[in-house]
Amino acid sequence: MAKAADIGSKRLISLAPDTWVQWVTQRTEVVAKEILGSEFQWISRQTDVLIKAYSTTVGDFLVVNELQLRYTANMPLRMRAYAALAQERYQLPTYPVLINILPPASTLSVVSSYEEEFLGLRAIQDYRVINLWEVDAEIVFRQPLPPLLPFVPILRGGGEASVVGRALQELRADPQLNQLESLLAFFASFVLDTPLVQQIMRWDMAVLRESPWYQEIIQSGVQLGLQQGLQQGLQQGLQQGALRQLMRVLQRRFGEIPQGVEARLENESVEQLEILMDSAIAVSSLEEFIKILSA
Repeated sequence: MAKAADIGSKRLISLAPDTWVQWVTQRTEVVAKEILGSEFQWISRQTDVLIKAYSTTVGDFLVVNELQLRYTANMPLRMRAYAALAQERYQLPTYPVLINILPPASTLSVVSSYEEEFLGLRAIQDYRVINLWEVDAEIVFRQPLPPLLPFVPILRGGGEASVVGRALQELRADPQLNQLESLLAFFASFVLDTPLVQQIMRWDMAVLRESPWYQEIIQSGVQLGLQQGLQQGLQQGLQQGALRQLMRVLQRRFGEIPQGVEARLENESVEQLEILMDSAIAVSSLEEFIKILSA
């Protein structure tokens, strides 16, 4: 079995920190001096990366990175808190950046600032937003940007098998990058509905489960369930949240899902739905998933 891969945000950005800070700030003179700790009590997660950077024009400053699987309504408040805590701890100006990996629900608009007024006092925090689905895949190879190689399938123009194969070749050519294949396979499964993903990559579900992105997908389903559980009963809410998340993954990969499939899933337990989530990510077709469901 392959070793568990360290494919958290800090590991990805550390592959090319100078290139990363230049890309997110859009300033070619910026260099990364150090990746700092971002353990600010309740706010610490594997998707937070704090970098001490230097520019010849502004001196030392902090690049506050937050890589979010999907944008949520509480992200503006989180970015405000993250930037303020980093500035207070290190006594340096901050440049906050929110990188959204997958598009949010159509009912949710992505904003680039936090604004609040209370009793005549105003709080404002701007931050840069980068939506990966709007980033041209070619820039990853041209600059190059090694930290974005695993995300190539979900970038603009990156969903073609030839482009995914090109990213795979780049990963395999560098010993520091080849353990990121499972993450590339994970995102490729959102856009490629053929056995190609399993054929060209070393697919290992045990390694995939170590990914913080995989864990976020599972946890977001649990969170949906907890929210519903306040009104409908905890167990029922958990089950419905897990079902919703599973249906989102299926729809994202295979398009429209027959009503009969959803009806069968409605009777499954939370534990079984989590197992089926593994299958939904690993299979190469909806027919294969239905066979597993029927077994």
